Amino acid sequence: MIGIGASPGIAIGKALVLKHQEIEVSSKKIQSADQGAEVEKLEKAIDKSRKQLEAIKEKAVKELGESEAEIFSAHLMVLEDPEFVGQVKLDIENNLDNAAFATQKIMNQFVSIFESMDDEYLKERAADVKDVGTRIIKNILGIQSGDLSSMDEDAIILAYDLTPSDTAQMDKDRVLAFGTDIGGRTSHTAIMARSLEIPAVLGLGDITSQVKDGDIIILDGLSGEVLINPSEELLEKYEHKKREYQSYRKELEELKELPAKTLDGHEVEVAGNIGTPQDVEGVLNNGGQGIGLYRTEFLYMDRENMPTEEEQFVAYKEVLQGMEGKPVIIRTLDIGGDKKLPYLNLPEEMNPFLGWRAIRICLELKDMFKTQLRAILRASTYGQALIMFPMISGVQEVREAKTIVEEAKRELEAENIPFDKDIKIGIMVEIPSAAVSADIIAREVDFFSIGTNDLCQYTIAVDRMNEKVSYLYEPLHPAILRLVKNVIDASHQRGIFTGMCGEMAGDPINTLILLGLGLDEFSMSALTIPQIKKIIRNITLEEAKEIANEALSLATPEEIRDMVNEKLNKLNITIM
Repeated sequence: MIGIGASPGIAIGKALVLKHQEIEVSSKKIQSADQGAEVEKLEKAIDKSRKQLEAIKEKAVKELGESEAEIFSAHLMVLEDPEFVGQVKLDIENNLDNAAFATQKIMNQFVSIFESMDDEYLKERAADVKDVGTRIIKNILGIQSGDLSSMDEDAIILAYDLTPSDTAQMDKDRVLAFGTDIGGRTSHTAIMARSLEIPAVLGLGDITSQVKDGDIIILDGLSGEVLINPSEELLEKYEHKKREYQSYRKELEELKELPAKTLDGHEVEVAGNIGTPQDVEGVLNNGGQGIGLYRTEFLYMDRENMPTEEEQFVAYKEVLQGMEGKPVIIRTLDIGGDKKLPYLNLPEEMNPFLGWRAIRICLELKDMFKTQLRAILRASTYGQALIMFPMISGVQEVREAKTIVEEAKRELEAENIPFDKDIKIGIMVEIPSAAVSADIIAREVDFFSIGTNDLCQYTIAVDRMNEKVSYLYEPLHPAILRLVKNVIDASHQRGIFTGMCGEMAGDPINTLILLGLGLDEFSMSALTIPQIKKIIRNITLEEAKEIANEALSLATPEEIRDMVNEKLNKLNITIM
């Protein structure tokens, strides 16, 4: 079976199949006189859920660390969310639904909203709501949750899906790997598996119906393959591959603290993408030399009102102090499109991704934008902060945004509040118009960072979440490579640098081409950092330039990919 390789590594062992338990909730209406009793039942279930989640979080802190345990802080926030809980109570009172049915009804509405979003991170938040909602329903109905904390023997866990609670309660010493019917690379199961360094293959369709307890399984988190009751020959083959991978990981471990320098001495920066201050630890542990993308919108989400300047200042300061002088590129608020803020009342639009979003909102809501800029400037004295504007389509937007930065600076000066007066300002290049006119915009900024996810989407005119056309989404499309080259060349002609913080930067197949095109900074998820360093340290810049030039001469992504794989083999550079 083939799924999505969500956490690298190879595991061989017996299967333990967790059957998906559907909860049957009766929709029987209650009497008006019973409203109070149903609300009380709901509140008791919420209180019990809170205690359970606090206990799980405490266990997760001990076994996974503070950062990963934050998942349960998010769950507790869902539990405390007055909108969620308030709507359940309203449903009981207005529609006379019983507490369990009302919870399921509102939970499904929230899940549906999150699942309809295009942003992968937000889409996965549906799992948080479902996990918490299901817990409340179980507590209302008195259903005991399954306990995975005591396993008798080592096993590969196969399930329809694994909630963060399931994962946190498992006996980690016994779990060899995860395999699930559903899920993707940004799901909690994937994140937890990578954090625990447990191999995982997700999105296997119906593996739980094809495997029974005790079957022998080979699970390859590198290729996404799962083999059921394999032959002796296959077992031997994968035992060998497993040893090779373990040796490869050991080699990567030794590279963590080394610079990303080519064999002929050209050095670039390999940095990490983060969403919260808690993510800094992962970047540093994997040898990240900076933060190439700090997504500040997460400060604005999962709450009822705008974060204050002080709240933002504390978060930015924590990241800058954590990075101990290494550069931190802080992207200003990137909201709109599929990212809504309930307290901002963003209008419904025909084409939200082409509409009022990101810098366009900030330039109109200047007070909100200036509050964020003041917070960033105040925090800038605690490290090396850089400001990046998202969704720039032309030079006028850059000038308007910089004007507001200058206003914020003058205010702080008048208040005798210190800040970095030479703070660098750059833009995220994610719209083709910005990439094509990079030579003009380069006169106005200190750096570029290419956001390849949106750049691919807008350039190829493809919605990567649309199954009918997602095959067209291709970072190695010749048009994308030409735009990337144009941006890098324009920045170098003005003496400024270009980074890349889209997914393209973290895919090892692209590293040699991007290096050869002259990219100065690669920013990605923390776990990928050592692998990209390894590739860069095993080639000369001249060789990479030859590969990039050859890629630019080819006609299709397939030809480019085949060429790069051939070069990697000749250079004896292994990607696993």
